[in-house]
Order: sequence, then C-alpha cells, then structure tokens
Amino acid sequence: MTVSGTAAAKAAVKAPPGPKPSEARAPAFAESVFKGNVPKEYTLQRCYTPADVAKHSSSHDCWVSYFGNVYDLTPLLAEYDGPLAQPIIDAGGTDITHWFDENTRQPRTHVDPLTGLEEIYCPWGRYIHVPPQGPESNWASNFVTPWWDDRRYFIGSFAKRTRKVTMLNLLTKQKDTLEVPVEETIEEIRARYLQLNAHAESYTWKRLGVILDMRKTLEENGVKDETEEFEKLGIDPDDHIPVIHLYFNDDLTEELCDSDWERLRPVL
Repeated sequence: MTVSGTAAAKAAVKAPPGPKPSEARAPAFAESVFKGNVPKEYTLQRCYTPADVAKHSSSHDCWVSYFGNVYDLTPLLAEYDGPLAQPIIDAGGTDITHWFDENTRQPRTHVDPLTGLEEIYCPWGRYIHVPPQGPESNWASNFVTPWWDDRRYFIGSFAKRTRKVTMLNLLTKQKDTLEVPVEETIEEIRARYLQLNAHAESYTWKRLGVILDMRKTLEENGVKDETEEFEKLGIDPDDHIPVIHLYFNDDLTEELCDSDWERLRPVL
C-alpha cells in the first residue's frame, strides 16, 4: 500500500470512544512499587483545568492530558525504569494530544527515510510501550494494553474552557479568585474553594442577593461568561470577574443595607 493509501485508510478509521466519566478511578500501584514512591492520595474531580494538570510534572507525580481527558501516569512510571520513561516525564503536566493520530487515537507514525518502513513517530525520544526499530534483547512485550489505551490511568475530563470567579467572604472580608472549568457546578467549585476555606460548606452562596443553585453551573445560575466579549472589545476580563458572596449561615447581619451595597458595588 502506498503512503497516501495508508493515510487514506487511517482517515477512514473511526476513532474509538474515550472513557466515560464514571470510569475514572484513583491510581492503583503494583505491590512491587516501593511505598515511598507512592504519592499522597487525592480526591478525584470530574474536570481538571490546565493549571490542575500542570502541578503534576515529576517522575513521582505525573499527569498528562490527551483527547479531552486527564491521565495519572504515576503508577506507570513507578513500574518502569530507564530511558523510555524520560519522554513521558518531560511531558508531565502538559497536553500530549499531538503525540497521537486524531483518527485512530494511536501514536502518530511516519515512514523512516532510511528503512522505508512505517514506525511510530517519536521526535522527543522513544517512550514506554513503543517497539524498537530492530530486535532488542531487553524489549519487554509482555504488556497487555499500551498505556495510551489503558483506562486504569484515567482520572477525569480535561476542561473544555475555563473562566474566573471571585468568592467574597462577607464574614471575614477575604476575597479569593479561582479559575474553574465552565462545566463545573457551584458545588464542585465549592470543593475547590475548600482548600482556601475549610468551612466553605457553612456558607450560603449568593450572586447579587440571589441564592445560587449548587447543582448548576455558573452559566445555568445566570452568571454569564463574558470573557470573549470583553477581549473583542479590548477590555481586560480580569477587571470584570463576577463575584459570589458567601454568607456565613450563623451571621445575623446576612441582609445588607443600602449603604453596604454601595460599598461593595466596585467588586460586583
């Protein structure tokens, strides 16, 4: 088959469906892995932002994203030693969709100019589960599923888009801004905010005096994302981040008077 024929055949292949959100699992490590190399357990999220993924960029804590999903490859790296792990470590914390063919979702290939044979394209270096160009005595082919197809590394979805939102604690007057996935509900945003305020669940969340539905997204609660509109107008979106007011549930001054609203108007 010619090179063009091979390309046409790949284009005709329908990409397999990605993992479902319900398939996300906490990472599991082989019993042979030294316990000191096992990172601290964490709570899975439905969606992750680029900033979430970027925090995990070492050999002992390595996340990547591809085709709209996030994968924790730390267990994989814990089981593999040697140079084949380095390209994955170097790519930790980033999106590696460009490593794969969008039609087959398998590693991209090219025709080697020396051998004339089709092989996996690895300009950043051959990585785990990629076969060598020729016979190698230390090449282990006893794996069942290559890591890019192994859903046990899947931990959640990659955010389609992110937006910023500010939480204003009316009890402490503390103000915090978070970048969150547009898909997240207020409840999921609150889970993120718990890292900044361990008592966040003791507050009622409101926007312009209206209690927010914790099961809905910001958009579904009427908090429109105007980032693109501001950018088209040459306005810095960071100057107009929507603010959510947090009322402590035991705070007897929950209702604001007119003078309070005037004082807070600049941050709305």
